[in-house]
Amino acid sequence: MEVEAETQAQDEVQYGGFWIRLVAVLIDSVLLLLILGPILLLLFGVDYFVPAEPQQTPDLATSVLDALINNVVPAVVTIVMWLKLGGTPGKLLLGLAVVDKQNFEAISLKQAVLRYLGYIPSTLILMLGFLWVVFDDRKRGWHDMIGGTVVIKRRK
Repeated sequence: MEVEAETQAQDEVQYGGFWIRLVAVLIDSVLLLLILGPILLLLFGVDYFVPAEPQQTPDLATSVLDALINNVVPAVVTIVMWLKLGGTPGKLLLGLAVVDKQNFEAISLKQAVLRYLGYIPSTLILMLGFLWVVFDDRKRGWHDMIGGTVVIKRRK
């Protein structure tokens, strides 16, 4: 009976496909640039945006601050948004939600962290993990499979 209910729920769900998810990522990227760009400019100046000479190495404090701003902050914000709102701004604007693959409910912290870490293998081999969305019957990328999630279109 439980398998029947899960199958019926899956039949009613519309999964977010490749193109709409790509547009969501582009929206998120522009927003991130608009927010982090001025912060980086304020902290590091214009030279930050100019490629460094090969022999120049930044000091440790600059490297740590740079890593925090460009890697840790976006990761934490993304994970919190998945947990609290069901998606990043791009997904929310386009009516998408990141949910548990089995019950289509909100994801857990463990799923969110695994999904985010799943971006690493998804990116490594020619972005094949993201392109996998095109071929999977539930429109999942490798990061979705790793996190046990799916991206669905929200019901109106």
